Amino acid sequence: MKIGFFSFLLVANTLLVACGQTQNKKPESKTTASVSKVELKKKLSPLAYEVMVNKGTEAAFKNPYYDNHQKGIYVSAATGEPLFSSEDKFDSGTGWPSFSKPINAETVSVAIDDSHGMRRDEVVERANGLHLGHVFNDGPPPTGLRYCINSAALRFIKK
Repeated sequence: MKIGFFSFLLVANTLLVACGQTQNKKPESKTTASVSKVELKKKLSPLAYEVMVNKGTEAAFKNPYYDNHQKGIYVSAATGEPLFSSEDKFDSGTGWPSFSKPINAETVSVAIDDSHGMRRDEVVERANGLHLGHVFNDGPPPTGLRYCINSAALRFIKK
């Protein structure tokens, strides 16, 4: 029993180290075809950069928009592109802002995210590939979708 447990720990540790090494080998000069990492580092807060460029995640319940009930729109922190509306925002109980749909489906796209040992649908800005969050099939009608988006990737513009 002990040998099996220690073997599991060794394999898990090897996978974690390998994943970390792969992430560090990304080129530093460009994140997308249209915006360089250097430009984004100047424009974004350190947290927004970590979320949008390095595909990080901010802390649940400790971000500015999860409990925002004001009317307005949410735009990209990097580009100012309108992404989500307060009209489509709902309380998912997850600690992140959740929306049933984007303002315009053409502004975002979905990619497969196999990180952290699970498969999820990653939401990115279509024009530049910057990470916004993830989308799940457990949202309210009529779409049934929950766009779980990092506040750090957004700026709120009050109506």
